[in-house]
Amino acid sequence: MRKFLVVLDDSRECLNAMRFAAMRARKSGGGVEVLSIIPPEEFNHWIGVGDIMREEARERIEVHYEVFAKWMRDRQGIEPELVIREGEAVTEIMAQVAEHSDIGLLVLGAGSEKKGPGPLITKLMKSVANFPIPITIVPGEMSKERLEAIT
Repeated sequence: MRKFLVVLDDSRECLNAMRFAAMRARKSGGGVEVLSIIPPEEFNHWIGVGDIMREEARERIEVHYEVFAKWMRDRQGIEPELVIREGEAVTEIMAQVAEHSDIGLLVLGAGSEKKGPGPLITKLMKSVANFPIPITIVPGEMSKERLEAIT
């Protein structure tokens, strides 16, 4: 089964990426893998404090994930998988794709601010020539109805 890899973060555009991945997975008989990345700079403290902060970050991610997972299960009939990695975002995305040959497409949401599509897309585009799978970038401002129509 081909999986759609989608990155879970705190951005507004993440919502459309999640929707697109779930709708495409349902229509194509695929699955969804949700990747959340904890940046390493969050834990540059004493070991005990860093461990507590790491656990709190994981708990926040799991709560955030459950909102999307419930929608995917209830509305799309998809049972997503959550993967949490620690490190630099592009490096961890590349590693996840390299380690899992069943991932067939990376889905990202693009911000609509004047600064550009967002830091993740900006960084990832520097490595796109060597990326092993296609990348779909979903506009953050696209309506739910339009997403449904194109998936």
